[in-house]
Amino acid sequence: MTEQSSTQPAQGMSIERNDAERFEQALHWAVDYRGDVTLCTEDSEIECFVFDLTAEGDTLRYMTKQDLTRIPLAVPQIREIRFSGKDTAAGKSFERWIQRYIEKKLAGENASIECDSLEDE
Repeated sequence: MTEQSSTQPAQGMSIERNDAERFEQALHWAVDYRGDVTLCTEDSEIECFVFDLTAEGDTLRYMTKQDLTRIPLAVPQIREIRFSGKDTAAGKSFERWIQRYIEKKLAGENASIECDSLEDE
C-alpha cells in the first residue's frame, strides 16, 4: 500500500488484497471516493467510478467513462484498488466555500459561484 492517509483515501493510494483489513476498508472508501478508481484483476485494469457495494460486500458496481452501464464485479476478482483519479470533493465543504467567498469579497477580488474544473490536472 502506498501510505498517504490512514483514515481516508487520497489520489495515488494503492491497497492490495493481501492486506485484508485495509482492503476491506478500501472497498468502502472506493464507493465514497469522488474520483476515478482503478480496479486491478488477474487479467485487466479497470479505470472506473465505483458507486455501489452490496450489503454482503461480495459485489461492487462501477461505470467507466466509455460505458455508463452499471457493471457488477465480484469482489474476490479484485487483487488491488488504486485511487487513481483526483477526488473532486477533497477538502471542499460548503463551509469552506463560504469562507473563501467571503475572503475574496473582503479583499475586493471577484468572488463567484463557479466550481473548479473536474478535468484531471
